[in-house]
Amino acid sequence: MLGAGGGTSSYAEIETTDVVVMWGSNAREAHPIFFHHVLKGVHNGARLFAVDPRRTSTAAWADLWLGIDVGSDIALANAVGRHIIEQGLHHTEFIAAATSGFDEYAARVEPYTLAHAERVTGVPSTAIADLAEAYATAGTAQLCWTLGITEHHNGTENVLALINLALLTGHVGRWGSGLVPIRGQNNVQGGGDMGALPNKLPGFQDVEDPGLRSKFEATWGSSIPPRAGKHISLMNEAMDEGELRCLYVLGENPMQSEADGAAMAARLEGLDFMVVQDIFLTRTAELADVVLPAAGWGESEGTVTSSERRVQRVRRAVEPPGQARDDIAILVDLARALGHEWPAMTVEAYWDELRALSPMHAGMAYHRLEAEGGLQWPCPDETHPGTPFLHGRLWDRPMTTRRAPFTPVEHQPPVDELDEDYPIRLTTGRRLDSYNTGVQSNRYSSPRRINASIDLSAHDVDSLGVREGDMVRVVSRRGSLEAPVRLDPTLRPGLAFMAIHFPDDTDVNQLTIDAWDPKAGTAEFKATAIRVEA
Repeated sequence: MLGAGGGTSSYAEIETTDVVVMWGSNAREAHPIFFHHVLKGVHNGARLFAVDPRRTSTAAWADLWLGIDVGSDIALANAVGRHIIEQGLHHTEFIAAATSGFDEYAARVEPYTLAHAERVTGVPSTAIADLAEAYATAGTAQLCWTLGITEHHNGTENVLALINLALLTGHVGRWGSGLVPIRGQNNVQGGGDMGALPNKLPGFQDVEDPGLRSKFEATWGSSIPPRAGKHISLMNEAMDEGELRCLYVLGENPMQSEADGAAMAARLEGLDFMVVQDIFLTRTAELADVVLPAAGWGESEGTVTSSERRVQRVRRAVEPPGQARDDIAILVDLARALGHEWPAMTVEAYWDELRALSPMHAGMAYHRLEAEGGLQWPCPDETHPGTPFLHGRLWDRPMTTRRAPFTPVEHQPPVDELDEDYPIRLTTGRRLDSYNTGVQSNRYSSPRRINASIDLSAHDVDSLGVREGDMVRVVSRRGSLEAPVRLDPTLRPGLAFMAIHFPDDTDVNQLTIDAWDPKAGTAEFKATAIRVEA
């Protein structure tokens, strides 16, 4: 909607803003470094709102927790927008000067009254009004989200609903006000920036644009297919249909990280050939025909990019063990074995090639990254200081570039419906002491490890006739597993939680549904219908 694939703000702005909205994000546990900046903002007087089905450790810090029913985010966002308009709190000057489509948006949110939203979302109408009025009247406000918004069959539309609120109030394009998608893993932002997307070249340049392709083709001495590739959900479909027969997996563990684990296992086991390049023998690597041992982050040189678009240097601290090698060295040797004489360059030379092709990185020379502790893109030349916040052009008078469009969206319930056989809604997320699929963090013992549990409300524990620590069977329409009960007094009846860190004996993705967002390809990990058996 705004023309750049990155968060609009810097972390420093969180520390001085008036309102912080954490929507679908338990940042206290899932993004603890970022949450330090949030807490500085709270200590400096910011009001914190937490929108989450669970009263998480993030919500415990909030001035107001909005305990939303899983999958009803659009209904809540539309009600917030309607109330802002009804109360005359929308930023009419910004809307007129910098946006398009306001009238259609206002008409679309009209049915989302506070009373209707309370029925759909489970959030009291007074709390919805409080959030709407605080966000609209704040001098500055930061709207932050993560997987609780995106891991739905309509995750893209969830994001659009939030961006609509920023356009409605003018909370984007200036210091202290912005939109902050917190990235789920270290360097997810950098991966996208480098072109690890099926429709983009490095620097978010469209692969279907012949002029952009020709620039890369001239540098690389190779033709580039003139069409977008497949994201992972389309790749899964292609494996199901026998169209995709070989897979090369770098630093990813789809055997455990993809929804509907049984279906994913069948896909990988049915391939003709699979290569896995990773730092440990993951569950995916165990199925591979060839495993290439890679160096870890502390054994490599290069850059990473954080959620605030800050490119920083990474320096090798120790040598890789055994036969492990840098990813780039493995790829260069593979290219040579396939008949292409790729030169073995320094990591700085690779980076300089990237800078020559990606305008938003052009000014980020290594000596500047070293001296300045990182730079935020866009940074178009070596005299440019980097860009703390994006889209200041929206406040230019007169507008010289395209307007930011409102994009009206409608509430859609989760695909996996609740019924008598599956009456409990399971949602998933991270815990503080583990990371991702657990390949690294599950290799140590910890007195606070509780990843393998299923968290239930006191009501549901009593209904089952079990106690904390008892083993139960968790069943969905796709599979089942056994896990110990953990009593969470903050959970409402009918809501359960499991961590995504996937110990081998309790892989929650045996349960989750692979219904996916047609725009982004992300599966609906956050909304599974289950039953729990004693």
